[in-house]
Amino acid sequence: MKFFVLTLPVVVSLTLSFTALSAENIKVNELTEHQQWLKNKFNEQHNNLIPIVAVADILFACNNANNHAYGKYTLDALITEVSKERLAEKLESCLGGELVSSDTAINYGLLGCFHDQLDDLPEDEKVERMKLVKKAISSLSREERKKSFTQCVTDQSISYLK
Repeated sequence: MKFFVLTLPVVVSLTLSFTALSAENIKVNELTEHQQWLKNKFNEQHNNLIPIVAVADILFACNNANNHAYGKYTLDALITEVSKERLAEKLESCLGGELVSSDTAINYGLLGCFHDQLDDLPEDEKVERMKLVKKAISSLSREERKKSFTQCVTDQSISYLK
């Protein structure tokens, strides 16, 4: 009886821990199933949207760096209102002959994408965070920047699915 009394708190603690872990696994599985459902439902639309969002991000930041020489656009307007053809034309002009795969374009893309992610912040906080983003971009390798841009655009484009 004494042995049982001494181990009861340990058994109860382990049982509660396993229960919590099981509940957490169920949440992860449910989330995964939901994500899979979303992927199946919106996969084609998402895949079609990714290049538009990427081009819009690059153009947005390039245009801002050139003092809106190619028009005053919000990122949302570039993604939802401007045709693919017009986006491509404006981007080609803005990049001045550089390829979309250039370091300059990747850097602009990251700036545009992070601008969108930080858009809900107060202006002073957004300015400070964008300084950190620029600093981080300068310290990343080309491969890391490409990977970051791809991930950012993939996540960003989800918010534009309808």
